[in-house]
Amino acid sequence: MLYYTQILFVKPGQETVFHTFEDHVLPLLGQYGGELLYRVRPPQSAVIATTLGYAYELHLVTFPTKADFEAYRDDPQRQQYLALKDQSIERVLLIEGVAL
Repeated sequence: MLYYTQILFVKPGQETVFHTFEDHVLPLLGQYGGELLYRVRPPQSAVIATTLGYAYELHLVTFPTKADFEAYRDDPQRQQYLALKDQSIERVLLIEGVAL
C-alpha cells in the first residue's frame, strides 16, 4: 500500500474553482483502489512553523500500487478538469510514502 500526501496551495480568490475541481476528481479515486484518508483545511493559527507558507488544504490518499495512482492521475475523465486545477492551484507538494 502506498500513501500520498498532498500539500495544496490555492491561489487567493480561486477557492471556489478549486472546490469544483475536487468535486469532480475525488469521486474517481475508488475506481483505482484509492481512498481519501484525510482532507484537512488547517487554519493559519494551527501552524507552529513553516518555511513553505500556509497550505489551503492537506490530503492523505492511499492506493494499492503506484500503477493504480498513475492510472487515477491519467484518468481521461480527471484530465477534463485539469484546467480548473491549473486556474486555482498555485503549487502542490506531493509526497509518496509507505506505512512503517
